[in-house]
Amino acid sequence: MKLRHLGAFCAMGLGLAAAPALAEYPERPINMIIPYGAGGATDISARTIAEPLGTAVGGTLVMSNITGAGGATGSVAVQNAKPDGYTMLFARVGSHSVNPAMKATLPYTLDDYRFVTVYEINPVACAVRPDSGIESMEDLVSLTESEGTSYSSSGVGSMLHLAAVFVLDEFGVKDPLEKATHIPQKGGGAAATAVLNGTATFLCTNTSALASFVANGQLKPLMVTTDDPVPGFDAPSASSLGKSDLTQLVGWTGIAGPDDLPDDVAAKWGEWMAEAAGNEKFVEQMTARGSVIEVMSPEEANDFIETQYETFRTLVDKLGMRIEG
Repeated sequence: MKLRHLGAFCAMGLGLAAAPALAEYPERPINMIIPYGAGGATDISARTIAEPLGTAVGGTLVMSNITGAGGATGSVAVQNAKPDGYTMLFARVGSHSVNPAMKATLPYTLDDYRFVTVYEINPVACAVRPDSGIESMEDLVSLTESEGTSYSSSGVGSMLHLAAVFVLDEFGVKDPLEKATHIPQKGGGAAATAVLNGTATFLCTNTSALASFVANGQLKPLMVTTDDPVPGFDAPSASSLGKSDLTQLVGWTGIAGPDDLPDDVAAKWGEWMAEAAGNEKFVEQMTARGSVIEVMSPEEANDFIETQYETFRTLVDKLGMRIEG
């Protein structure tokens, strides 16, 4: 996807009246909410881009971790904030694609936010222990159908929970919720450890979370959910296996404000993110973690997230995975 430059249309549409607002914003520090804990994928992404983003903004960014309820607590803080661009959210696939699709009682919807960008994509990889005897997705599917398997995740209703089921369903496993046993863990690191120690047969998680395990030969990747191969992962892409629908199964990080965030503020964020995400050091650091830096305009970001959400919701409805509590 190509970045669209949005500043010009705002200037034309708003005329001279917009000039003071654009000149003044930001006139005070911007509070950046990270809805997950320190050291997680969202936190790492946010804090890695903080320096180049602060330079692009030309002002102070106050990074605040507001955790709880799988990203919902921090998300609600931004949902209820004044739409002036001074409280923004580092949104994640879990908080704004998986949760809305799976959780019936979530206190917000996608319509409560205006996304100004998605800037980081994390392909998903499915992996097993190298000594498992499973050499391919065909082997995994065959074993699941004949004997049953198990998969680990970072918790019920998490991206990892949905990812494993999505993959098995796409590969034609009937009743994947019955054929494969879900073994939830407390976090993504524990989910990988469950496969390492033999508690679970496989897991499907972001390449960034698996990169070190794969590099060290501790886990063997079977597939990546991309059109093209992923550097460092000696595994076929989903598209090469004829499963192009799985390319919707990716992690991502983006930035959003309340739904009525003004056009001129959204436009400024488009410009800032184009500059910040092009920073060479930032790109090198995130690429080394298995991420793909791909800056989307507000329109592209909203279309991408809506499409992914609809894909996940369809799967959840099909298999009866909705979480009511």
